[in-house]
Amino acid sequence: MQLSGVHHLTAVSADAPGNVRFYSKVLGLRLVKKTVNQDDVSAYHLFYADGLASPGSDITFFDFPTLPEKRGNNTVTRTGMRVTGEKSLAWWHERLKKAAVAVGEIAERDGRLTLDFEDPEGQRLSLIDDGGAGEAFPWEKSPVPAAQQIRGLGPITMSVPELRATDAALTGLMGMHEVRTYPNPENAKDTVHVYQMGEGGAGAELHVAVQPNLRQAQQGAGAVHHVAFRTPDAEYDNWAERLTKLRVPNSGKVDRFWFRSLYFREPNGILFEIASDGPGFGIDESMDKLGEKLVLPPFLEGKRAQIEAGLKPL
Repeated sequence: MQLSGVHHLTAVSADAPGNVRFYSKVLGLRLVKKTVNQDDVSAYHLFYADGLASPGSDITFFDFPTLPEKRGNNTVTRTGMRVTGEKSLAWWHERLKKAAVAVGEIAERDGRLTLDFEDPEGQRLSLIDDGGAGEAFPWEKSPVPAAQQIRGLGPITMSVPELRATDAALTGLMGMHEVRTYPNPENAKDTVHVYQMGEGGAGAELHVAVQPNLRQAQQGAGAVHHVAFRTPDAEYDNWAERLTKLRVPNSGKVDRFWFRSLYFREPNGILFEIASDGPGFGIDESMDKLGEKLVLPPFLEGKRAQIEAGLKPL
């Protein structure tokens, strides 16, 4: 069994209409699924991805009425989004400045050109030059030209106060490999450890910053709820058995209809998910109509009228 990379990342928004505007109109991502949080149907669950809704390309949001995140430790702190080339980063730098969001300068980090920015709610993001590695699936209706479109997620950066137990989970339980380190750009006294999945590359890396002097973060708007890692469909059951065999407290098998999930917390409390690649977002909508209407999994369809009545228009 081997995880192949990042599957998706789920974050928190307190402004669903603004979220749609920013991620679809400014970042040019495709809204591929407009649904609800299956554990709290009063909240939207919005999925944005590439043109084909590929695993590894989607960033998703729960819409909760909440205060802003209190930043700190024991959480995912930054989400990488992959683009190709320095010219693309320069193009994005100008676009993000015009969008009036917090944006830094293009800089090299861990051997890759990087542009840090935040969404309007303070979600910390980075555009990463991945050198054009692997396939890309642009969305033809995106307001962003195909050459500049976001190709997928990764790397994902998280922060912990102590590494040993997290390292044991990443390597001993999940089969990742530590491949290098670099100084934390926020504090050069701290170290970021890079863990690789599968064949590696930016879309298959988890960066773990060890920051012993930070207070613990508190969830809120602008926070990350969890990060999910990819497994082939055929290996999903084996991961469920592995978590049980090693006595890791976990959710058990959860069928999300578009993919299957397993949830557990790593030793510093960050919520992880192992998610299957399939069956995919085209199982209940034609690929050319993804995200255009509210879609519910079959087990919630009978409650559609009640659910729709409780949602705010986007």
